[in-house]
Amino acid sequence: MTQPVIGVIGGSGLYEIEGLSDVQEVSLETPFGDPSDSFITGNLGDAKMVFLPRHGRGHRILPSEVNYRANIYGMKTLGVEQIISVSAVGSMREEIVPGHIVVPDQFFDRTQGKRASTFFGQGIVGHVQFADPVCADLSTLLVDAAREVGATVHQGGTYVCIEGPNFSTRAESNIYRSWGVDIIGMTNLPESRLAREAEICYGTVALATDYDCWHEGHDDVSVEAVIAIIKQNVTTARGIIKAAAKEIVNLRQQRTCPCCEALKFAIMTDKSLIPEETKRALEPIIGKYLN
Repeated sequence: MTQPVIGVIGGSGLYEIEGLSDVQEVSLETPFGDPSDSFITGNLGDAKMVFLPRHGRGHRILPSEVNYRANIYGMKTLGVEQIISVSAVGSMREEIVPGHIVVPDQFFDRTQGKRASTFFGQGIVGHVQFADPVCADLSTLLVDAAREVGATVHQGGTYVCIEGPNFSTRAESNIYRSWGVDIIGMTNLPESRLAREAEICYGTVALATDYDCWHEGHDDVSVEAVIAIIKQNVTTARGIIKAAAKEIVNLRQQRTCPCCEALKFAIMTDKSLIPEETKRALEPIIGKYLN
């Protein structure tokens, strides 16, 4: 069995992985444009890693400006089978204290249609199951890794994804809470959808930085407060990544989750009618189903 390749998409505050050896910087062109930055490949212990800063080095790309398709396509091209998404979020629950970790199992989409959310189109139609939007196996492993490094971690929960870059109004924050969401962020959709279409396992390490603006006993969210908590959380996130990568390597087993065959029954278009240009563009993603 070949050694798994683990992808990490770093969010606010996480712009590199410490401890990588045999580091290379890989610049890729994709049919969907440029990724957020060059991919950093290397080894973390015995694990093969591919790292990408979601907002680019220097944090220069808005959540709605991230080229999610290019980012996931690049991960797929580089052989990534599992993506650990590191994301700063606001807490919508009293018990999720800023500084805690959440590994959500559901997403709720409140983006505004500005973000390309599928690889399909241009002559090919596909409908992928997304009822359970993260990989249960990877998420469980991330929870265990968080506990191993001493983090306070909440297993499961709903992440509401807003457009940004502005934080919520107080009315919006309270309405989201009434819907039963647990955390709020700006990036994990359509990222997780595209990972599913690419048959890559996806799990989120959500770093709670604040109480959004719903909590009367705490100051309204400010950039300064968020950055202070992010700096505290980044060390924890790096520990989780290291522990999770080690466990993935130690398991050394083929993936058995539904993620790895997400497209098996998804493509609706007659193969003979798919344009050759589209076939070439999507070959890393759909190639095995067209041969």
